[in-house]
Amino acid sequence: MDSLVSLLGFSMLMLPAALFGQALQPGDPASLGMDPAKLELVTARLRQHINDGDIPGVVAAVARNGQLVYFESLGEYDLENGRAMAADTLFRIYSMTRQVTSVAVLQQYEQGKFDFDDSIAMYLPAFAGQRVLLDPESTDTSQTRERVGDITVAHLLTHTSGLGSRNSALYRENNVRDKSISLDEMTSNAARIPLFHDPGTAFRYGIHATILGKLVEVWSGQPFDEYLQDNLFEPLGMDSTMFWAKGEDARRLAVVYRPDEGRLNPHRIEQVSWTERPPLIEGGVGLLSTVPDFMRFSQMLLNKGELDGERVLREETAELVYRNAVPDAAMPIGTGGYWLGSGWTLGGFNVVLDAGAYNFPVGNGEIWWDGSAATRYFIDPNLDMVMVIMSQVSPSRGGGFRENFKRLVDEAIIDR
Repeated sequence: MDSLVSLLGFSMLMLPAALFGQALQPGDPASLGMDPAKLELVTARLRQHINDGDIPGVVAAVARNGQLVYFESLGEYDLENGRAMAADTLFRIYSMTRQVTSVAVLQQYEQGKFDFDDSIAMYLPAFAGQRVLLDPESTDTSQTRERVGDITVAHLLTHTSGLGSRNSALYRENNVRDKSISLDEMTSNAARIPLFHDPGTAFRYGIHATILGKLVEVWSGQPFDEYLQDNLFEPLGMDSTMFWAKGEDARRLAVVYRPDEGRLNPHRIEQVSWTERPPLIEGGVGLLSTVPDFMRFSQMLLNKGELDGERVLREETAELVYRNAVPDAAMPIGTGGYWLGSGWTLGGFNVVLDAGAYNFPVGNGEIWWDGSAATRYFIDPNLDMVMVIMSQVSPSRGGGFRENFKRLVDEAIIDR
């Protein structure tokens, strides 16, 4: 076991300090309540997923009590050119963008720019007359009724506005979302198409965070990407989180793969390139990032809004990130699996309400979410832990590598 401990410690100490800043420096797993030998089993299982062709490679990290107890970069991010995964490999994080956007919204709330119960039509008038489909399963936009109630900012944050998924048949048929259009155009498109249901009456995972990005522009007077850079990425030292990768950054952008007859083949999810500025700066699914950057973002939230002396949220505001805010009328937010045991917070997170509904270990009060190209992260205030894992495959299951990672990390905890 001594050799395993020394190897783990050595690999983490070799990480560039700039990737993690003052926070999240390597700690001794055993003194932080983790079994080093069992952490080695985490690495072995991830290697097996790579060898089995589930994923091309992976970067994963775990911190406890603000110290790094696990970090590994395994496999490759570009199989065709033999490029090894590294600490600073860039990943398309898709829906993990949503929580970044929600934190930006919470900052604007602290500045008094809005109240959670404000109608969004106060700031985006195009939503004032939006109607509701008679049949939420229909794509016939001529069959509608008057809306009961207005969409509020809180409804957007909790996916209870009546807006739908970017991949819904209704939105696809009406070209609501496309990365080749602007944020203003997408906002207008979303406002002209009927809602699936009255605001506040049901949970429907959808394009809400992209509309929130537009609201941040209205409230702050800044383009959304510039706002995030000035108010989140720079203060938190997230210098590898961006909407597109240019220059040298483009060389570390992971290739997305799709399994096909036992092989992983390059797969292009979006037609618009991730290596030039996209027309759509999208607060729902638009960001690229790294595991170290998201460890810093997660640790800030675990610290209730502060990291390395930089406070980006007041403590009382950061508390909202951990509380279910879905209206009673819209609960439960799903009918099976983890959805049945979850709520949604004003921080844009899934929050665990019933751990027994999950098929991987979580604790009540833990917050988490993932991205559709195989990324995921967890923030557990009860165990004082954060975990981030990233690969690039679509569909994102990857043989269950994220679930196995969580399960084996949980088995490594010896002090709860």
